[in-house]
Amino acid sequence: MSMSRGRIAALATTAMLVVGACSGSTATTAPSAAATAAPTTAASASAQAGEPVTITWYHIQNNDPGLSLWKDLADEYMAAHPNVKIDIQVNENEAFKTKLTTLLQQGDVPDLFQTWGGGGLRQQVEAGLVKDISADIAPWKDTINQGALGMYAVDGKNYGVPFDLGLVGFWYNTKTFTDAGITTLPATWADFLTTVKTLKDKGQTPIALAGKDTWTGAFYWAYLAVRECGQAGMDKAVTTGDWSDACFVKAGQDFQQLIDLKPFQEGFLAAPWDGAGSSAAAQATYNGAIQLMGQWLPGTVNANSGDKRAMGEGLGWFPFPAVEGGAGDAFDGLGGGNGFAVGKDAPPETVDFLHSLVTLDAANRWGALNSGILPTTNGSEASTTDPMLTLVLEGRAKAKFVQLYLDQATSPELGGAINEAVATLYAGTGTPESVVQAIQAAAGQ
Repeated sequence: MSMSRGRIAALATTAMLVVGACSGSTATTAPSAAATAAPTTAASASAQAGEPVTITWYHIQNNDPGLSLWKDLADEYMAAHPNVKIDIQVNENEAFKTKLTTLLQQGDVPDLFQTWGGGGLRQQVEAGLVKDISADIAPWKDTINQGALGMYAVDGKNYGVPFDLGLVGFWYNTKTFTDAGITTLPATWADFLTTVKTLKDKGQTPIALAGKDTWTGAFYWAYLAVRECGQAGMDKAVTTGDWSDACFVKAGQDFQQLIDLKPFQEGFLAAPWDGAGSSAAAQATYNGAIQLMGQWLPGTVNANSGDKRAMGEGLGWFPFPAVEGGAGDAFDGLGGGNGFAVGKDAPPETVDFLHSLVTLDAANRWGALNSGILPTTNGSEASTTDPMLTLVLEGRAKAKFVQLYLDQATSPELGGAINEAVATLYAGTGTPESVVQAIQAAAGQ
């Protein structure tokens, strides 16, 4: 099945050459005719002319509905291109990372394989393992959300294409807010702190946090850094490894304001994201009114509700608040998703097949599943009808810039160091300054 954000982060430090990404704008353009029509490249024509071609495709949609949809799309492509064989290799995400790492080390690169862009993709580029497909996708690249597409580029050249882009935001229990008399959602960080204080005054636990899974707490620092530093500041830090700008200390100071309110559930430092004793279970049982998380939260919270009723329509969503005086835009986002990279020796038909996976028809079929995959093909937004996912899409549409999760935008090693450094802040053993110092050291500065 689609890999959850938590599992991506937990494995980031163990899979060299596999994960990461660059940031980019999310400005969208109207879909062109290329978004709706079947691919018709020269590669497609050669396949139809009778030259046998085999494309090896590794993906991680190992459960339905995604498993069946990918198979259907491959079958349809092969039916239209009878001389092309799609050799589908399906792996659960942990098994995939292990398998891909082995293949890449051996130089046996799949033609088409799952990627999350960023630092891992950059390592693959520098090792000469993936193909520059910029010219190949030029006729139809404008049909893809440009912010999402930018996450699969290295130094301005595309080596992959996304099919999904989600956004992190605040999920809240609507009943808890109503009971506390909160009728206006916070628009600024100051408003958010006031909301937290109001919940505490009403005897509610304001925030559920999975302190054991450090990527969850790092979301706060990363989002505040996006707000304080803006796109230019984030791009500089990610690409150069220099995190010394004062805006990163300021992000820690902002986070410290929240930590000082003691807003988290009891035992949060030992709480995982999912399962028994998790932050998802805490929110499902109303032991945490708010949680900062990606679009996968509703399903996971409902799965952790046990015999109690699922949250269902009891959940709401709002974007991360603006930070007054920060360099970032109020709607800049933090997120990530899924895509495919093209191997260095892949036949030309591979990009044509990749195009078929992100046409408007394919994207609409993904969206209609309401599975948590948020398609990146322009014009497909209306195909997602789940009200929870629609809220995330509305937030994504307003974002001019989406920063990829920092433990993917950087190298696996640096990403893990960022998560661990931020964890010292809410564990009470670090300071805003020491967090930046630790990140600088890990970045070799």
